[in-house]
Amino acid sequence: MTPSAPSSPSRGGHAAVLAAVCLAAIVLPMSFSGGAVATPAIGRDLGGSPAALTWITNAFMLTFGGTLMAAGTLADAFGRKRAFVAGIAAFTVISLLLACASSIVMVDMLRAAQGLAAAATLAGGTAALAQDVEGHARTRAFSLLGTTFGLGLAFGPLLAGALIAAFGWRAVFAATAVVGLAALAFGARRMRDSRDPAARGLDWAGTLSFTAMLSLFTFGLIAAPSRGWGDPLVVSLFVGTLALLVVFIAAARRVARPMLDLSLFRYPRFVGVQMLPVATCACYIVLLVLLPLRLIGVEGFREIDAGWLMVALSAPMLVVPSLAATLTRVVPAGIVSAAGLVVAAAGLVWLGAVDPGGPVLPVIGPLLLIGCGAGLPWGLMDGLALSVVPTERAGMATGIFNTIRVAGEGIALAIAGAVLAALSGGRLHAALPDTIPAPTITAAAARLATGDLTHAAELLPSAVRPLLVASYAGAFQTLLWVLAAVTVAAALVVLLCLRQPQIGTDHRDAGALDASQA
Repeated sequence: MTPSAPSSPSRGGHAAVLAAVCLAAIVLPMSFSGGAVATPAIGRDLGGSPAALTWITNAFMLTFGGTLMAAGTLADAFGRKRAFVAGIAAFTVISLLLACASSIVMVDMLRAAQGLAAAATLAGGTAALAQDVEGHARTRAFSLLGTTFGLGLAFGPLLAGALIAAFGWRAVFAATAVVGLAALAFGARRMRDSRDPAARGLDWAGTLSFTAMLSLFTFGLIAAPSRGWGDPLVVSLFVGTLALLVVFIAAARRVARPMLDLSLFRYPRFVGVQMLPVATCACYIVLLVLLPLRLIGVEGFREIDAGWLMVALSAPMLVVPSLAATLTRVVPAGIVSAAGLVVAAAGLVWLGAVDPGGPVLPVIGPLLLIGCGAGLPWGLMDGLALSVVPTERAGMATGIFNTIRVAGEGIALAIAGAVLAALSGGRLHAALPDTIPAPTITAAAARLATGDLTHAAELLPSAVRPLLVASYAGAFQTLLWVLAAVTVAAALVVLLCLRQPQIGTDHRDAGALDASQA
């Protein structure tokens, strides 16, 4: 019997595979959101520049997103179980090393390595799960997967806050290692291996050019707030990004089985599916990182208190994705997704009306609204992504979708941080006297954008501390309005594109979700 068509496992085997992938779906967002909450504590302990602290999150997201498509291709070629087991084992070991890190440089490098391991874990695990279940069972499994991913997002900040308060920031990474070990125990024993017999190996030209392109773009966005957008290094990084984009497109057109099949973008429905993670990045993921920095660094919350407040944003992910899957029985998935994005955009506008430093209660309402709105497309995205290619290309399908989701998260975070720094800097330049050097104001704005009010205030006269808070508040409000506009625009694209006919794939594999869209 060929590896691509193994015998069907027992119901207990299905449950073990689902448990392994769901545990991974908990630990990956825990590492992401928990790392954001731990950033101020890491900075206090190990020091580091604003850029170095930013890389605690961005290094993970960059390598995670930049190698997901390659990981999907390798999973198809060499085995989905092998990719999952190798990925989660490496993730667990690296998490333990992070708990022992002695410098900010070491933390950043290990976070980059952790992103590589996360890519193999997610690509191999979701592709293995897609091969393990079919039809309605697949729809239910991926709905549960979305819920467990939301569980990691919901309680990652709270768990991180509690661990930091009790044991310090190193305990955050030790905890992710424990969950990773549990996922390894389930997956290594009961997951069956499968592969795509037509796979031709890794598209090296596409992989290297895509990863380098993302790296240069992210470096440029992170360097711009402190060096200036016209700085020769920043300009060179963006020019290099465009050059590598051309190389990536050329490479994709010359390979028979490229890492990313660009021809799929001719289909409106495929484009609509890829817009869903872009929209949820704007309305949800950015807040998961920036809001804890605001609460802890600017408003003076303890990590545990910030974690409790972040539950209002993420807790809807525990129930809303499952509700979305139920709604698609009577309402097309495109309408459900677009409506959720509009609701999330309304929550962003509402949150923009709440001033930093005020009472906590007014913040809870908009956070709940944002979480509920983002949760509707969240529960449908993975199933929709699998419906756009044949089942035997499941690794490629999940690779493309998850790359856009994770790389989009990293890019969105870098852009949001750069915009926040630029807006804060603009307000400070307008309000402060000309006697204060412009580079000093720019450096203070860069610190402020990372939630480091203490060091930002040290760069400027003590009398301007209230001005720093006011500048940050105004900049954060403007950023929320921009994110709301992007979310609404994405909702319109999703609504229009998902109304288009289904791409010619196996409708049986699309499951009940596609049947509801007919």
